[in-house]
Amino acid sequence: MAYEIILQPSAARELRKFPKEIQKRIGKKIDELAKNPRPPDARALTGSEGFLRVRAGDYRIVYKVKDQALIILVVRIGHRREIFRKR
Repeated sequence: MAYEIILQPSAARELRKFPKEIQKRIGKKIDELAKNPRPPDARALTGSEGFLRVRAGDYRIVYKVKDQALIILVVRIGHRREIFRKR
């Protein structure tokens, strides 16, 4: 059963800033999440209830799975050295 992917506007803006090659890599990883929202490389974020992250090369995708509605909400996308810094 496939999940629906929803990108928050801030995550979509972050994604558009990357070069096309990086956008494709991240897009492919997000598409894989629709089929398997909790892949083996997904890790829970410490201190953030219910948020997971996956790697796409040097980039990270932070998301939350809503199983009741079959939705994956992507909240942040960014480079690994910047993604976990407080805004």
